[in-house]
Amino acid sequence: MALIKKDTKKTVKREAAKGGDTLRGQSLAEKVLLSGRMTEKAYVLNALNQYVFRVAKTATKEDVRKAVGVAYGVHAGKIRMINIAPKKRTFGGKVGHTAGMRKAIVTLPKGEEIVLFKGA
Repeated sequence: MALIKKDTKKTVKREAAKGGDTLRGQSLAEKVLLSGRMTEKAYVLNALNQYVFRVAKTATKEDVRKAVGVAYGVHAGKIRMINIAPKKRTFGGKVGHTAGMRKAIVTLPKGEEIVLFKGA
């Protein structure tokens, strides 16, 4: 029995490494794209056919490209990744920090759009 379980675990890991669409029950899009960023700058970028997403800290450009394709059915062109560092904040005399994050700016080719962000 133990040999069969080890073999199945290895095949699951191999499939995930090959770029499988699901990782431990969650789709790639759910794991990589955490949320869309709706800021003033993001609305300005929407006019240039660029969309801003908050992504997982371990996500790569290829992960974001695949996730956007799966989630929204569009082909991502240029992708820029930005790490935002945590900032120090004082809470009632105690020093803490805000959570850092990673965001991706995805440029789509002409003629393609993500309807979720339109309407502002």
